[in-house]
Amino acid sequence: MRVTEYASFDALGLAELVAKGEVSPAELQAAAHEAARAVNPRINAIVETWEADDEPAPGSTPLAGVPFLIKDIGVSMAGRRMELGSRLAAGNVSGADSFLMRRFRRAGLVTFGRTTTPEMAYSNTTEPVLYGATRNPWDPGRSAGGSSGGAGAAVAAGVVPIAHATDAAGSLRIPASCNGLFGLKPTRGRVSAGPYADEVFNGLAVHGSVSRTVRDSAALLDQIRGPEPGDPYFAQEPSRPYAEEVTRHPGSLRIGVLTQAWGGHRTTAPVAGALSRTAHLLESLGHRVEEVEVDLGVDWDEFVQASADQWTANLTASIDELAAATGRPIDSSTLEPPVLAGYHYGRGVSGARFVAALAIRNRIARSLARSFDAHDLLLTPTLPELPVPLGTHAEAVAELDGPGWLRRLFDLAPFTTPFNVAGTPAMSVPLTADPGTGLPIGMQFAAGYGLEGLLFRLAGQLEQASPWADRTPTVWAGDQAV
Repeated sequence: MRVTEYASFDALGLAELVAKGEVSPAELQAAAHEAARAVNPRINAIVETWEADDEPAPGSTPLAGVPFLIKDIGVSMAGRRMELGSRLAAGNVSGADSFLMRRFRRAGLVTFGRTTTPEMAYSNTTEPVLYGATRNPWDPGRSAGGSSGGAGAAVAAGVVPIAHATDAAGSLRIPASCNGLFGLKPTRGRVSAGPYADEVFNGLAVHGSVSRTVRDSAALLDQIRGPEPGDPYFAQEPSRPYAEEVTRHPGSLRIGVLTQAWGGHRTTAPVAGALSRTAHLLESLGHRVEEVEVDLGVDWDEFVQASADQWTANLTASIDELAAATGRPIDSSTLEPPVLAGYHYGRGVSGARFVAALAIRNRIARSLARSFDAHDLLLTPTLPELPVPLGTHAEAVAELDGPGWLRRLFDLAPFTTPFNVAGTPAMSVPLTADPGTGLPIGMQFAAGYGLEGLLFRLAGQLEQASPWADRTPTVWAGDQAV
């Protein structure tokens, strides 16, 4: 199969070809490798690839035979490295599959490589010292987002139609927005993080994917959802498969629009214009749209401080464990300035402060939950501005302490994090682009706990009303000139 043809299909389309016997998984893998060789030197989205030995039975699942990439953090694959984007973990090899990796295998996905992540996934841009910067396929001088920036860039550039991603503060939705993709952050407890972690960052982080079509994300979530023994959270199983929700009419929804983010962060003109166009599109589809104010339950400074205490305490414990396993020092030779600053700050977070931070998390979750009493969904921009130039996050970074780095991340992406705190599902939909630059602009929709089905119904409707699949970036594997 030629790469130009391969890149034109989504994951379900490729699996259908395999099921019909028109192409083999090995041929798809060869095309994916060729696509990676063509574009990765220009975007640096993939850490390594390998010749996969999985041989899924054609048609055994809706995704059987599809080439797949996993993020270099959060999912363990037996015999493969997981380095967390960090010199501290360089060379680390996983001894066994995590629960999620087993489900990827059962889904028939053919995993042949891993994508880049910022160090410890502790940033919303992907520019680690270990791998170097990942570049946005739409404009290689700009960020691909983070922390799933490698996944976002690889999918946008046509290497794979769908890839694994994680999200603790927008790490899935931010790259989806930056790269013109669909990305849905599931409900807390929807996908297991076990068995090597009961929860990640006290339930802030979840597993999901970024994809070029809504139906691919729905099909994959159907394959990986559901609890495993010992999981600390449980999200009630949906009444029907998410793949079926994509084609169901969402009805007339009450949608509250938040135009400006919490903390006084202003939405830039290109993004505000995109939000306005999205509101008009929703109204044309029969939805009731109104501007709202959403109470976080705490002020922004209190939110940032509590997040810093919670995040850095978790970070410190992880770094201590890694250092003990590798025998490496915890200093500037192994850790980048923001992570090292977070480590030192986290060592001073007392147990009482940590518990107080969790209490603030509860207040935020309760307050956001009340927003869904009056509205079925909340709409915000995914990001308040266009993808930023590479290097933006690194400006004067050595001067920042642990809370200072978190404040910078939250200032650059203020709309996404509260929904991780609440544990509710949220998606970024690539509905529009900036007329001046052509850069994609994602719109975020959030729903109440456990209501991914509602999001998929709306996403399917929006994809039909305002298709994005034909929009391709400057760096595109399907381009004959590549």
